[in-house]
Amino acid sequence: MTATYQAADDMPAPSPITRLWQRQLNRYPNNGMRFLSLFIVVATTVVLYYQLYLSGGVAVQILGDLHMSFLYFVNIAVIGYAFGALASVIAGLADRYGRANIVTAGLLVTGVLSLGVLPHVHTELPFAITYIAIGFVEGIVLVATPALIRDFSPQLGRASAMGGWTLGPVLGSLVVSVIVTNTSSHTWQWQYGLAGVVGLVVFLVALVGLRELAPNLRDQLMVSQKDRALIEMRAKGLDIEESLKRPFRQMLKVDIVGSAFAISVFLIIYYIAVGFFPIFFETVFGYSQSTANGLGNYFWACDAGALLIVGIVSDIVGVRKPFMIVGALGAIAFTTIFAIDATHNKPGNLTTHGDFVLLLIGMSVCLGIAFAPWMASFTETVERRNPALTATGLAVWGLVIRVVIAVVIVFVPHVVNTVSTLVDKGPTVQADAAKYAPQLATAAKVQPAVLAELTADPTNAVAGATAVSQISGVPVADVAGIAANAATLTAAAKIDSATAQALATEPKTSAAYQAAAVKALSEVSGVSLADTTTVATLEATKPQALAAGAALDTATATALLANPADAAAGAKAVGEVVAKLHVSVATATADLQQLATIPTADLLVVQANSAQLTAGTAVLTKLAAIPPATLASYASEAPKVVTATAQLKALAAVPPSVTAYLTKNAASVIKASADSPKQWRTYFFIGVGGEVVFIPLVFLMAGYWSPRKAKRAEQEHEAMVAAEMAKLQGA
Repeated sequence: MTATYQAADDMPAPSPITRLWQRQLNRYPNNGMRFLSLFIVVATTVVLYYQLYLSGGVAVQILGDLHMSFLYFVNIAVIGYAFGALASVIAGLADRYGRANIVTAGLLVTGVLSLGVLPHVHTELPFAITYIAIGFVEGIVLVATPALIRDFSPQLGRASAMGGWTLGPVLGSLVVSVIVTNTSSHTWQWQYGLAGVVGLVVFLVALVGLRELAPNLRDQLMVSQKDRALIEMRAKGLDIEESLKRPFRQMLKVDIVGSAFAISVFLIIYYIAVGFFPIFFETVFGYSQSTANGLGNYFWACDAGALLIVGIVSDIVGVRKPFMIVGALGAIAFTTIFAIDATHNKPGNLTTHGDFVLLLIGMSVCLGIAFAPWMASFTETVERRNPALTATGLAVWGLVIRVVIAVVIVFVPHVVNTVSTLVDKGPTVQADAAKYAPQLATAAKVQPAVLAELTADPTNAVAGATAVSQISGVPVADVAGIAANAATLTAAAKIDSATAQALATEPKTSAAYQAAAVKALSEVSGVSLADTTTVATLEATKPQALAAGAALDTATATALLANPADAAAGAKAVGEVVAKLHVSVATATADLQQLATIPTADLLVVQANSAQLTAGTAVLTKLAAIPPATLASYASEAPKVVTATAQLKALAAVPPSVTAYLTKNAASVIKASADSPKQWRTYFFIGVGGEVVFIPLVFLMAGYWSPRKAKRAEQEHEAMVAAEMAKLQGA
């Protein structure tokens, strides 16, 4: 049973309402309509990939806010690609039921999910389900949109048109980078809300303006726009149904599957860039979310430019394969350098932001050089088998690329197993480490066992001395000695070098020594040299009188100072001296008589400063008992001990919760930070391997290597068209 399609002239025009779902064009459109349709298809693709790829741009925010592990995040992506692969197979039905309605409905679904669902989820599972649903829709659109591009593009302009379609994923990524870079202060929920609004606006445009060719037009091979009249005439009696039987059996051929596998492995680095470049730059190089996504601006913008330019040039010269080879070789070189430089994240061996800009530009341009011609060549390879099954052929590609990428991505958390640690624990560890950096530096010098003892009992003197020793490098015995003689050493530091030199070298009976001793006492006690000299002189010449004066209570001393002839006060004074000094009445009387000869001003000096001078004398006595070598050692080590003691006190002031968290996680974060660059390098080299595999598989595809042969084939085709037109017009 065969079926023929109604002639274009006999098809009734749809009403304005039915046009919203009856989108078929019964004639091949003029350039204005054709370019409008191509523009809507590209805009649709940009928006859908913007919504799909947005998770990579705000991944760190999502992981932190939803308390999601990196492994869980990657598994969501893997499942999303798996459902996308299933959707790609389903989208093969677009050859039978059309493309435009599928694309329009997909825009509505993803717009609603992005605006109405994702911003309102608060746990992992709802996010995962919604994201996977968006991936499923994208899998359908991946097939339907390039099929529309093919329908509206002759082979001789196919690379330019396919270059335009590939702008969809690339510009989608660029939109993510630009928006996230310039709105990094907003939450990831806000970002998805914005993506949903944009998607619904484009949905309305597609609902009104997106059209597709009727099956009897699109299911024929069109090499140039000159074939339009020929195709429309053939469409009046074309049997389409026969060409649509067993579609996947027709498309599951070595050249089609091999070509699909080739581009799938070639684009491994592309999908790594989409999903993980921001995470890589944020966790390995410490870039902010804005800066990490800003690097994507260079990558995607240059990729988009290369896709357009190379597509046009490929159409002009008429060949695809040389561009694919050149692009692959360049991609191998730049990706290899990028992988090596990914490990250089330390001062003195640092890949700078500018270095990454240059590498990403080179990598993206080479990917674009290869990809736009590949898209054109792949559709031509499909058409070589059956032009009526373009969507099915693209479905095979969609299935293969999603399976390959899902398999590659599933290994990310196993190859790069440091990301979860750096994303989950790194920010807290970094924040605490920055806030308590001096204290952490102190803690690093103390043995864990000693630190544990101090944490359990901050008053543990032995553990404290040990910790101070480990921090300062001063022997524990000296730390204890310095602590025991802290006041003595503080006082010793007040004695100037000349005074100390005189005390150390002058004979103790010499006048120079005695003068130095008085000066030292003044410096230690803080009493003026004049007052110290007065007191010292009196203590040397009239010590018993001063002792008797010190034995008097305040009232008695005041009464005698007011009236030395006061007999009652004198008798009381004698009694107080006898009682306190245990001397005879005669001795007490003589001492008090001598006290009366001392000028009142001098006595007031003694009274005001005796306590300070007594304390100073005690310090000097203790200081004199310390061996000079020990004292010198203490003097040099004391500042270190004082500093270490202050650092230990600051460490003790760190909140216990912070200490516990850092104790538990800091080591793992530090190790992850050291291991992560090498792990990412290994993963990037997987991308290099895919680029290498791509090259030999190019030889399976349709197309010429020589522009001369391509030109000759075009001329032969034009001659065939002219002959066929003559036959059809004669008939």
